[in-house]
Amino acid sequence: MIASRASASPDGGAQYRVRGLRAPVELIEDRYGVPHLYARDEDDVFLAQGFNAARERLFQIDLWRRRGLGLLAEVLGPEYVEQDRATRLFLYRGDMAVEWGRYAPDAQRIATRFTAGINAYLDWLDEHPDQLPEEFGILGYRPARWAPEDVVRIRSHGLTRNLTSEVRRARVACAAGVDADLVRQGLQPEHRVVVPEGFDPCALPDDVLDVFELATQQVEFRDGAVRATVRDPATEGSNNWVISGERTATGRPILANDPHRAYSAPSLRYIAHLSAPGLDVIGAGEPALPGICIGHNGTIAFGLTIFPVDQEDLYVYQLDPADHTRYRYRDGWEPMTVLRERVAVRGEADRTVELAFTRHGPVIRVDEQRHLAYAVRTAWLEPGMSPYFGSIAYMRARSFSEFTESMRNWGAPTENQVYADVAGNIGWVPGGRAPRRVGYDGLLPVPGDGRYEWDGFYSGDDLPCRLNPPEGFIATANQFNLPPEHQGMGLGFEWANPFRHQRIVEVLSRQPRHSVADSAVLQNDQVSIPARRLTALLYTLDSGDAELRRALRLLRDWDAVESADSAAAALFEVWLSKHLGPGFVRAAVPDAAGVIDDADTLVLLGELENPGRWLPDAAARDRLLLDTLRAAWSEVRQLLGRGERNWRWGTLHHSFFEHPASGAFDAAQRARFDVGPLPRGGSPDTVNQSSYRTADFRQTNGPSFRMVLDVGDWDSSIAVNTPGQSGDPDDPHYRDLAELWRTGRYFPLAYTRAAVERIAERRFLLLPA
Repeated sequence: MIASRASASPDGGAQYRVRGLRAPVELIEDRYGVPHLYARDEDDVFLAQGFNAARERLFQIDLWRRRGLGLLAEVLGPEYVEQDRATRLFLYRGDMAVEWGRYAPDAQRIATRFTAGINAYLDWLDEHPDQLPEEFGILGYRPARWAPEDVVRIRSHGLTRNLTSEVRRARVACAAGVDADLVRQGLQPEHRVVVPEGFDPCALPDDVLDVFELATQQVEFRDGAVRATVRDPATEGSNNWVISGERTATGRPILANDPHRAYSAPSLRYIAHLSAPGLDVIGAGEPALPGICIGHNGTIAFGLTIFPVDQEDLYVYQLDPADHTRYRYRDGWEPMTVLRERVAVRGEADRTVELAFTRHGPVIRVDEQRHLAYAVRTAWLEPGMSPYFGSIAYMRARSFSEFTESMRNWGAPTENQVYADVAGNIGWVPGGRAPRRVGYDGLLPVPGDGRYEWDGFYSGDDLPCRLNPPEGFIATANQFNLPPEHQGMGLGFEWANPFRHQRIVEVLSRQPRHSVADSAVLQNDQVSIPARRLTALLYTLDSGDAELRRALRLLRDWDAVESADSAAAALFEVWLSKHLGPGFVRAAVPDAAGVIDDADTLVLLGELENPGRWLPDAAARDRLLLDTLRAAWSEVRQLLGRGERNWRWGTLHHSFFEHPASGAFDAAQRARFDVGPLPRGGSPDTVNQSSYRTADFRQTNGPSFRMVLDVGDWDSSIAVNTPGQSGDPDDPHYRDLAELWRTGRYFPLAYTRAAVERIAERRFLLLPA
């Protein structure tokens, strides 16, 4: 019980003695698990934020730190040494004074106070060891203290962009020519890829990205060993929109945001309210970071989606055959920088690992036989690129000009920010450190001999932005949204398909008096535009096969809503993801069928509607549609039974919030720590986004946090965060929001003190120690 975690206070709440506080801080936790922190100055509110993050999410943030700094083997054993080595390659290793100077002027002080708060909770745990989160007991180690630099030196938890696609494109180019890769990934704006001079696509080792993937993926526990989770950056995105008061029912702007990320228990994000003189901000952030990155401060509101700028390149080096620590650069041999670091290993002696770097970045693979090396150049190892930490500047802005100024040096991840303020303004401000490539496009690996370089970076002033557009709303969903005058900059060519954005615009355009409730409905919208377009192609088809005719009839009669209880949605998704997409690849680029897993849905639709480039004619198109639909019908019958009236998409498609250490738990512990499975509707292409793995239809990512803000009447705003706010499985707020989220419901995001008091549930007083 919460009362056992701190001493009782006279008002019936609980007290903590907190080292480093200058004055008392009041913490009110509302009935939805949202903490509201009231302090007398900003220093104390950020310290209290760190203390509370540790109080609620200690195992999560400790694992985040250990993974990010390469300190897993120290507590988990020798199986994690390679993970530690890989991660250390991608730490920020530059000048810390320059690093701190790229953020808000008080960035170092904020990180110092935040980490002091985490450490203060660890001090409290030293005095109350019975309150240590049980994950540490199961795994047999204790949490570690933080340094302020930990917040910004860790870079590998951010969303990476393009490197894996470069390698996939090279593999396709080797198998079938570079143009064949357009079936896997369409490019926007239209662009012809050319293999860089000096690069052999067929020379890439199969394991060239193993170290990079190990460094950037979250970890899971399986039988005492670590396993990197496979994440496809292309499926991670978000929706946001902002609507002018001229198009709302109240005359005030509305801002909505639902970022899409991998699912886990506890949630990736944590909602908090930080209140002190000069600062009163509420919304979501990542629990290991200070501040708020999605929310409002009482004057402005802000919400983000990925703006898919290409920030990464894979460089290939010719090595000196006599010395593999030297690589060809221009007319000579240049030495790698080789660092040797000790890795502490639980139960064993320390090990020494070597970390090699070229002038471009960390070396992730050396091909001893071919005398080649591979290194990653990424913008996110530059100063000022700590993912999301730049939000400490914009969360305190008070106008569009201040917000734009705070985004000028934004680094990572690359973002579309939508904006609204109490004066009625709405806007769009993209941000992200974008390299200026000279003479190449960044779509394939390139030789590292000096012919393919970056000429610095574009600044925020070079990027587009909009203020108060005549349409009365702005929406982004990771789609291609560069204005024509910015399309020649080479910012990136790989964007999310436009379907979510198209549906958002379709709905907003026909709602002249939009409401907060309307935005909530739209965030949960499960209309599939690809389903509309594909089922339209079936109206002229027929078959003598009775089973196939039933399949055609089921899809023709469907409204394209991929609800969890839809039989047609089950058939459609099995057809598209497991049969039609792969079947199109085999028909269009047979030589690449072994290296392309699935087709780009936008390219697929375009070819099916107007065959001729990848398929010979309409007859071949129709055969592909019917043959793959027949196979899908047969598979769904095997999965769900013979009677389609009993089919449900949610029987196959499900959400599951797995604790990161679930693999180390016994069955009873898993039942407490894991949340789900929950039936799920939607798909990768619906506004209510839901990417899934085809092996078992488990959702891999989607919106765990949603908010809709009523700009100016802040207490009318709503939010949800699944499965819950707490990281303690015995706390009622660990999983209490999962059912709200599943059924498309929200809770009030209380902001004013009066509104907070109405839903206050638990009170804490943080006192100077």
